[in-house]
Amino acid sequence: MSVVQFHEYPTQDGYKLLEISLNAEKSLNALTLEMIQLIEPRLNQAAKDDSIKAVLLTSVGEKAFCAGGDVVSLYRSITSGDNPNFPTEYFTHEYRLDYTIHTFPKPIICWGSGIVMGGGMGLMNGCSHRIVTETSHMAMPEVTIGLFPDVGGSFFLNRMPGRTGLFLGLTGNPIFAADALFLGLADRFIESARYTEMVTDLQAAEWHCDSVQTVNQTLRQLEQQSQAAFRQESPIQDHYDFIQSVTDQDDLTQLMQAMANIQSDDPWIQRSQKAITHGSPLSVHLIAEQLKRTRHLSLKEVFMSELVLAVQCCQHPEFPEGVRALLVDKDRSPNWMFKSVDTVESAVVEAFFESPWPVNPLADL
Repeated sequence: MSVVQFHEYPTQDGYKLLEISLNAEKSLNALTLEMIQLIEPRLNQAAKDDSIKAVLLTSVGEKAFCAGGDVVSLYRSITSGDNPNFPTEYFTHEYRLDYTIHTFPKPIICWGSGIVMGGGMGLMNGCSHRIVTETSHMAMPEVTIGLFPDVGGSFFLNRMPGRTGLFLGLTGNPIFAADALFLGLADRFIESARYTEMVTDLQAAEWHCDSVQTVNQTLRQLEQQSQAAFRQESPIQDHYDFIQSVTDQDDLTQLMQAMANIQSDDPWIQRSQKAITHGSPLSVHLIAEQLKRTRHLSLKEVFMSELVLAVQCCQHPEFPEGVRALLVDKDRSPNWMFKSVDTVESAVVEAFFESPWPVNPLADL
């Protein structure tokens, strides 16, 4: 069976809805190159098909929409040396798909239920209508594998309130439904049991006028009917002042020291402290520098910048070592190149931002 399932639902007034379902439940729908190469041409076809009024982006299974990119395949290609061009191929196709979703001319409804991390966040954040449920568990935890929040993370992290994007990039802290709405990572909350109802309601709607308005009206009603399932807990919003204070430092060494100096019984703060000290010190620098460099760039420029950094990460030992420790050997004991943030030399960081090509593969976006 295909790793992506496509299904068209007829509407009552003669149009169609295209459903795209990630179908790799055992891997929590980790986004493979094969998936990417199946989805993008189907989206391009749907964009030109006047009978298709909207797209539903979802997944098979209840545990995860998409737990991230297929970094294990990246790890194998890097460590084996069999296909040195695979990282460039993978990230180029992935970012093209993300850009296609961001710029798609019709509504795309993303059902972001269950785990949504890394590459899943890239898919979801480009969609016009991003839905979270009571089971949504979102994060950009790339610091734990020696990478950085890519797939457009440089774009959407920089647009979060205050310095919450920087903090979440450095810690990989989880984001649940209420905080996703607060941070601008989601548009509506709908109870997870209502997916089939949503499809049925969309089929019954009238599509001869404004498609965006039709989707909004349908989702608004479902959101109102889902309020009993909505969890109000919003730890990121509750800790907003703390985040602003601890990230208000002159450099990363001071930020890390500020985090280390905190004495707190708050489990959320303790989790943040643990995460930032267990992540890659090199990644901490790359994340902060990438967010600084892309702050005022266009979406296209962001993806071009991320492609440079992602491919450079694949040419250095930090990223494969992080994947090995977390996902391959699973010993959770990565041997990071640098043992602390203050030992990372600026020249090392700078080298990661040098393009390996005379012309960026995404220059034609």
